[in-house]
Amino acid sequence: MIRSLFLFSLLLHSTLALPVKKWSTLSGNEPLVIARGGFSGLFPEGSPDAIGMSQDISIFLCNLQLSKDGGAFCVTGVTIDNATTIATFDPQQKVYNIDGRDVHGHFATDYMGAQIDQNISLVQAIFSRPSFYDGAYPVVNVDSLLSSKTPPRFWLNVQNAAFYTQYGIKAVDNILEILKAYPAIEFVSSPDIGFLRSIAGKTNKAKVVFQLLNPMDVEATTKQPYGNIIKDLPTIKSFASGIMAPKEFIYPVKPDKYLGPPTSLVADAHKLGLDVYASGFANDLFSSYNYNYDPTAEYLQYLDSVDSVDGVVTDFPATASNAIGCFAHNNTLPKKGPTLIISNNGASGVYPGNTDLAYQQAITDGADIIDCPVQMTKDGIAFCANSADLITESTAMTKFMSRSSTVPELQPKNGIFSFDLTWAEIQTLKPQMMNPQGNDFQRNPAEKNSGKFVTLPEFLELAKTKAVTGILIHIPNAPYLASKKGLDIVGAVTTALSNATFDKQSTQQVFIQSDDTSVLAKFKDIPSYKRVLYIEDKIDDIPVETVEEIKKHAEGLNLPKTSIVKTSDSWLVALTNVVKELKGANLTVFARSLKNEYISLAFDYWSDPNVEIATYINTAAVDGIITDFPATASRFMRSPCSDPNNQAAILAAEPGELLKTIPPDVRPAAQPPAPLQVANVVDPPLPPVIDVAKPETPAAPTPPSPSSGERAYGFNSVNSLLSVLVVAMLYAGHH
Repeated sequence: MIRSLFLFSLLLHSTLALPVKKWSTLSGNEPLVIARGGFSGLFPEGSPDAIGMSQDISIFLCNLQLSKDGGAFCVTGVTIDNATTIATFDPQQKVYNIDGRDVHGHFATDYMGAQIDQNISLVQAIFSRPSFYDGAYPVVNVDSLLSSKTPPRFWLNVQNAAFYTQYGIKAVDNILEILKAYPAIEFVSSPDIGFLRSIAGKTNKAKVVFQLLNPMDVEATTKQPYGNIIKDLPTIKSFASGIMAPKEFIYPVKPDKYLGPPTSLVADAHKLGLDVYASGFANDLFSSYNYNYDPTAEYLQYLDSVDSVDGVVTDFPATASNAIGCFAHNNTLPKKGPTLIISNNGASGVYPGNTDLAYQQAITDGADIIDCPVQMTKDGIAFCANSADLITESTAMTKFMSRSSTVPELQPKNGIFSFDLTWAEIQTLKPQMMNPQGNDFQRNPAEKNSGKFVTLPEFLELAKTKAVTGILIHIPNAPYLASKKGLDIVGAVTTALSNATFDKQSTQQVFIQSDDTSVLAKFKDIPSYKRVLYIEDKIDDIPVETVEEIKKHAEGLNLPKTSIVKTSDSWLVALTNVVKELKGANLTVFARSLKNEYISLAFDYWSDPNVEIATYINTAAVDGIITDFPATASRFMRSPCSDPNNQAAILAAEPGELLKTIPPDVRPAAQPPAPLQVANVVDPPLPPVIDVAKPETPAAPTPPSPSSGERAYGFNSVNSLLSVLVVAMLYAGHH
């Protein structure tokens, strides 16, 4: 057992008193959190740490396995292959006919309880979760767990009753014996109607719950699909006091992975006095695009409705507990705390970035600051786009592939650049949703080409009309545009801001951001503007002399989030001193870019973006978080649990603490130090803006120095055309 006290302390506040809420559950009480195998989203199901992490905030759900001699263990599934080391102990598999199909594997019924206790260990059954704890724990024995000094609240789910009966194991007798020995068991459930009828009236105080499987699966006793059985709730009421149903029975998901119309299952069940427990929740299991990869949003769909479910079955009980205690019924509260919520290309997790729709959504979702990375067209129009290369965020590849080129000063691969197209040409393009975590994690594909690009003046007009707290204007590539394309991006931004009178007001904050200190110098004489130095590369230290140099050029920094909290192989390693040093010098610090997709989150965050947000706001104490999903950050900031000093609080991760729980020989290697040096801060003066109409005197090419926040890129002419063709083929393959 590798139980760490810190892990328990992170959940402690979730159990403390919260304001009393009115619930539309059958009992009127708050919904239950039912933890499948404990905190199985992080630790192996049923392990001591999985149970300990969830014990004070949930009911432990044991998916029962019976051994040959009636020993009771907790492992999900018909076989015990996925969640244990049984194949190492016994390489020989067996075959049983179950519900009309042959099932290959290792079955608990073929082993004595002592064999399972003494020879088999737990492993993480879901491969995307940490495997470092595999083999560290024995399979949980029901008798040992319930006879311990501090047993958890307990739900016994008899998952294979018909199989036991078929092969001569007296499941009913075994279960009744367990219920008699441990009267504190609160629930007993099964997907087998015959089994539930057999134990009717014999379960002491334990509630009997009918577990529904997938709609097309056939129930063992009636030989009817569960999708048909659920239509006859009065019959279910005759042998059960509640139902445990896959969440899709309540909010169906269409084939396109968007939600369909909700069913009336909860309301109908409540009318008959049946509790409804929704199952299948996991932060790292994609459900529907409607939730934008936000697990709390999914829980609230089931909790904040007119008819709330009576409980949720989950692998991540902390997220469910926080949804109930911190977020449900709190959607109208004002934002708390000074930390700014800054959009990253607008609400780019919901709509294509930097479009009118993305900006409108960011404002609706509660962003304090909306951002515009400025790009220039060939005819001198300033507009908002994430990159000068339009390939990934527009349909430029389909129309202007012949205009592709290589610009080694900006990037190593070919691109179709905004400064080679006129604004009229760019307006013929459709925006394109970017999927930063790869195409396995698509964002809102129904809107992948929605919206339109906006000019900088249009962006500024929107900001003024909607009276947002402020704007962030990012100015990239100024030396190249001036010296090679004759485009004055600094002048274009200055003029647009002045025309919109942002230089003559103090109501709305204006942040001017660039990776080039010479660009920032152009705005030093406008007191209402705050200059932000954009640091591209990850750092972990910032010497005093570097801090002093930064203060000459900027009032704040925009840093990668991993420069603030060091990570390695999806583990948090340590909190750096970077924020402390910068804030000690009265410099503002922004952290970028926070995302909802669980694959972007360290294991320490439990696949929950709220925990990451809490870490950057409350532990790292940044002044602003830059996010693709402002709605997630805004909901956190409006929650009473966002304040770590409250009785009930969502506590931040403690960098490095979870790492201590894994064996030293598998911990990631220490990384070399990466301090930010003065030489990486200061840039040469901006070159003059050339007149492209005048012929230039030929000269030996001298690539300009990279900006302080940028990498220098090399140029490989052999690969340039090939890269365009590869991108074209990939693009064609996804359309």
